[in-house]
Amino acid sequence: MSTPPNYDDKALQASIKSLKAVLTKVLKSQANPQIMVTVEQLQRQFSALQRDGSPAKRQQLQAILQDLPADTLTEVIRAFSLYFSLLNIAEEATNLRQRRREIESNKLFWPGSFHDTLQNWQQAGVTASDVQTILNDLQYLPVMTAHPTEAKRRSVRSTLRKVFLSHELLEEQRLKGYFREQALERLHSQIQLLWKTDEVRTRSMGVIDEIEAGLFYFPLSLFEATARMYRNFQRALHDVYGAEAVRDIQIPNFLSFGSWIGGDRDGNPNVKPETTALALRLQARTIIQEYIRRLDLLRDQLAFSYGLCEPSPAFFASLDSDRQLLGSVSVRLERNYPQEPYRQKLALMKYRLEQRLAQIEQRIDGYSGQLGNTAYLGASQFQADLQIIQQSLVNHGDGAIADLELQDLIRLVGTFGFHLMQLDVRQESTRHSAAVAEILKAALGLDYEAMDENQRLAVLAEAIGIPGGLVYDATHLSAATTETLALFGVMADMRREIGNDCFSKYVISMTHAASHIMEVLLLAAQGGLSGRISGRWFCHIGVSPLFETINDLSHIDSVLRTLFAQPVYRALLQASGQRQEIMLGYSDSCKDGGILASAWGLYRAQQQVMAIADAEGIPCRLFHGRGGTVGRGGGPTHQAILAQPPATVRGQIKFTEQGEVLFYRYNNMETAMYELTMGITGLLKASLSLVRPVPEDRPEDLALMTELADIGERRYRLLTEQTPGFLDYFYEATPVSELGLLNIGSRPSHRKKQDRSKNSVRAIAWVFSWAQSRQTFPAWYGIGSSLESWCAGKPERLQALRELYQHWPFFRNLLSNAQMALSKSDMNISKEYAALCVDEQVGKWIHGMIESEYHRCVEWILEIANTDRLLADNPELAVSLYHRNNYLGPLNYIQASLLKAVRSETLAEGEENPWLKPLLRTINAIAAGMRNTG
Repeated sequence: MSTPPNYDDKALQASIKSLKAVLTKVLKSQANPQIMVTVEQLQRQFSALQRDGSPAKRQQLQAILQDLPADTLTEVIRAFSLYFSLLNIAEEATNLRQRRREIESNKLFWPGSFHDTLQNWQQAGVTASDVQTILNDLQYLPVMTAHPTEAKRRSVRSTLRKVFLSHELLEEQRLKGYFREQALERLHSQIQLLWKTDEVRTRSMGVIDEIEAGLFYFPLSLFEATARMYRNFQRALHDVYGAEAVRDIQIPNFLSFGSWIGGDRDGNPNVKPETTALALRLQARTIIQEYIRRLDLLRDQLAFSYGLCEPSPAFFASLDSDRQLLGSVSVRLERNYPQEPYRQKLALMKYRLEQRLAQIEQRIDGYSGQLGNTAYLGASQFQADLQIIQQSLVNHGDGAIADLELQDLIRLVGTFGFHLMQLDVRQESTRHSAAVAEILKAALGLDYEAMDENQRLAVLAEAIGIPGGLVYDATHLSAATTETLALFGVMADMRREIGNDCFSKYVISMTHAASHIMEVLLLAAQGGLSGRISGRWFCHIGVSPLFETINDLSHIDSVLRTLFAQPVYRALLQASGQRQEIMLGYSDSCKDGGILASAWGLYRAQQQVMAIADAEGIPCRLFHGRGGTVGRGGGPTHQAILAQPPATVRGQIKFTEQGEVLFYRYNNMETAMYELTMGITGLLKASLSLVRPVPEDRPEDLALMTELADIGERRYRLLTEQTPGFLDYFYEATPVSELGLLNIGSRPSHRKKQDRSKNSVRAIAWVFSWAQSRQTFPAWYGIGSSLESWCAGKPERLQALRELYQHWPFFRNLLSNAQMALSKSDMNISKEYAALCVDEQVGKWIHGMIESEYHRCVEWILEIANTDRLLADNPELAVSLYHRNNYLGPLNYIQASLLKAVRSETLAEGEENPWLKPLLRTINAIAAGMRNTG
């Protein structure tokens, strides 16, 4: 994007200018004087190259790079990277100030807010009773994952947070004189600290590092954002539907958080059963510490005295119960509050929480002996105590005080329990099949592998119901099967230790048959998680089959119908009391068949899943395996939810949030609150089908999309599977081979070592690498060809597509996301990467195919959107990309030249390549510049 969009971004420019000025001062005082000179030279030459594009301009840019030694180049890259970090802060701060202005002038009525959503509902005739019906089924469940796309170290994230706060303070107009000078000095020191903090990890991230990275966001922003989100929703309900509605409507705890970090072992040999236990204990420690902190705040607040208030009989009964439980300890704890009943109660509650925390710490340290009995046994006991205090306050006329921090804490306990996040466990189906085959061989002498699907289902159904599980000699099992069984034992143990809600689902990747689900239930039965006792089925585990590839999506119907036809499975599902959950994988389906086939296959799959579930009378929830980029199902959450098929959401949505998405959404409390609000209002809007009929998709639109998807898939597979040399191009014209050296995740970038096939490379590495080289084609390749082919010689079809773009959220969202990805592509820059190919002709040929499709996509999307430039309806994003481009471009030229240097350097044994570290820094810097890279 070389020309500025027609958009007023004065506020953003002012923020960028102020932060950049401080960065310039830091670099002039702390860096080699040559650094700023080189940065400015590279920007000027890149701008000239964009205007001219001549070989001479390109050579001038290359000449600057060729003369730079490795250490100077390293500092130049770091300067660019730091600029992107500050630009991200400027954008976030500008957006926050804009929302604050809207709130101040219009009482929280910003687009997508709770007020905005509820007011539109009321005007459309949605009653308070309808709102209650929707709320009764509402469940918004973001799931944190540890996929390796977050390149920032924790120390860097913390300092960036401080820079943001200092920048915010400087925007206060009341801050003047000495106080402003102080704030500027603080900002300067923080940016100087960033400059002197290495952003590249010196060691690989372990799973424990990933667990702690996920937990980082809760005390930082999510605890407070969650409490405020519920408070804002209640205020919006009052403002729109009135005080009576607030009294009548019960607002459930509709927000929960999930996690895969420490539970996802698919393709990650570093995740062991003990890792899963540790993840849950670290989560439990985090939430108990927060409750203790908030109890201290409540104890300071609720200083009511005997004689000036009259606590309820239920409160005194609860206080006496605690005194009996704690004995002489209670006397010591209450000593400082002889006249303050609520402080007495809170002191005892804090002690019980501290005992719970001590137990958790002992378990983390490896102690497995008997623990004391004075701690809270579960979150329900703690919540009951808080509600007793709340009701007592209401009874003596202090409901307004009860509705402040106490109500916030009650909301947090209802949301987080004693587990913080519900952990999903994930494993690949072949691991279960192999384990079941071994167990059945050892226990019954059966050859499971030789059975067909019907035989397998019959054996599994019978074996699951055997009381106490199968009997066999465990010493004859393989290490892999022993580990698989140990996991189910840990799941049973942790449910007893942490609570019944600590796990969400067991996700089976690469689900191809109904037997794959039944296999997991048989393994669970060996750990006491499912089975039959006295003729009654029990089940303490929910299984979520994951359908990932285009082929998997086409088999959903047969797999689910076969599964739901199994009486044992139906009985277990009913015994669990849970909804059936079906997970859909965006990443692998897009890598497999391209964006059109993936998006359409997923859309149709959702319709199929819900139709089958309705026919079988089974409540169902869809779990969306989305990434950060469009090529992995990413994009704005609000719009993505609204683009789901009509009447398929029904109040429930679960989705993954990966890598850098967590940082950009949750590193600041107000941003976290905004992101949660936008996701939940999207869910509310998409759930209207619960109270009224919603328009169905038109059959002609479905047929049209099927044609487009077929054409798009053929073109994508022609490139990625049938073009000679394509995989060589991938490994040579992107930094995928070097990506694993960046130490940004515990999970390997390939499913199998030394396997360079498209199936082996993980979707994250696939998308990340193409984005680095400015060839973001996984998000758009095939769209231009399909539109051109479908419209060929038939102008009326173009008009039909324009109408589709206007009225169908799915189609509009598809092309809007494609515009975002196209705007991040640069065919001139990607040509530099194509030139790295060993076979020059292969590089030119494949890049030519990608470039031709790029221009086709741009041309046809602009025709359909009826506009003259990409992102015309999203000027904020267009401006953001414009500001980034003059820094991104030089970095890409640097990276391409470093890839060539690293790969061509001849080294003696044990000698370190001098160009490798600068190269790794470019990956970090470009990731910061493009934001959603993987």
